[in-house]
Amino acid sequence: MLPTFTYVKPTTLEHAVRELATPGARACSGGTDLLGCLRDRVLKADKLVSLNGLAELRGISELPNGGLRIGALSTLSEIASHTLITTRYHALSAAAGAAASPQLRNQGTIGGNLCQRPRCWYYRGDFPCARKGGDTCFAKEGENQLHAIFGGDVCVMVHPSDTAPALTALDASVRLVGPRGSRTVALDAFFVLPSKDYTRETVVEPDELVADIVLPPPPAAALSTYRKLRSRGAWDFALTGAAVALGMHGKKVERARIVLSGVAPVPWRVELAERELVGHELSEALIERVAQRASEHASPLSANAYKVALVRGAVAEALSELRAKG
Repeated sequence: MLPTFTYVKPTTLEHAVRELATPGARACSGGTDLLGCLRDRVLKADKLVSLNGLAELRGISELPNGGLRIGALSTLSEIASHTLITTRYHALSAAAGAAASPQLRNQGTIGGNLCQRPRCWYYRGDFPCARKGGDTCFAKEGENQLHAIFGGDVCVMVHPSDTAPALTALDASVRLVGPRGSRTVALDAFFVLPSKDYTRETVVEPDELVADIVLPPPPAAALSTYRKLRSRGAWDFALTGAAVALGMHGKKVERARIVLSGVAPVPWRVELAERELVGHELSEALIERVAQRASEHASPLSANAYKVALVRGAVAEALSELRAKG
């Protein structure tokens, strides 16, 4: 049962920012994650500030420089099917189309997808874990088959978003709006590792909201994709995933980004694997080497060592797909 809260629906961004500045206020768009957190008493809210009446946060449009602006209220379904995204930023359309279920993609927004709370059953359950203010990560010694093999320190949750690694691989940035004005944050600096602050997942302040996401113009001969491995063909979160974005010069890789999902508290970029690609043609032997590189420095827990092999498989499949396209 949901707790009691007040509900306001501003019609301007300025009004929404004012409402969010009051103690106990939380922003709400699609609500597919927030309402579940409130029902399960994971979060508290005295006031929900609906963003759905804000026209400024809607729409997908091309920018004068050839980049793309995506309003934070754009649904995952809109992103998965938008022509400019499917043709120029395939990794993002593939990631949005792989998220959750059709019903949730129709309701869930890109802003909310980036700001999801952890799906760890200890965090969502009745446990005083470190992320909720305690001093223990129960997953480290408990049931951890779905948890992190990279970047786990105080907390071994995995970031649940599919679109986040794709946007990171595509060098996207996020514009945040609050009472102090607006600021732009690169996606690879948007998420917070537990070693820096285990009480939060993003740099968004309580009185700020995600206004839009900006993608730069794709490089010449750009190729990108997202490969998601999960237990079922729909609905499930990623056991492991790989977003890959390449800039090609002829047959050779000139620029590479590989970002993993389902294996770390943040979208996990594997720079060693990226460097292995640059300056070379995408051969089968190279793809195998890069896939091996992507799994280096993994630190599996007692029940999730299988993810090491899945990382290699996801990266190899993504690169093989791009090789076939190139």
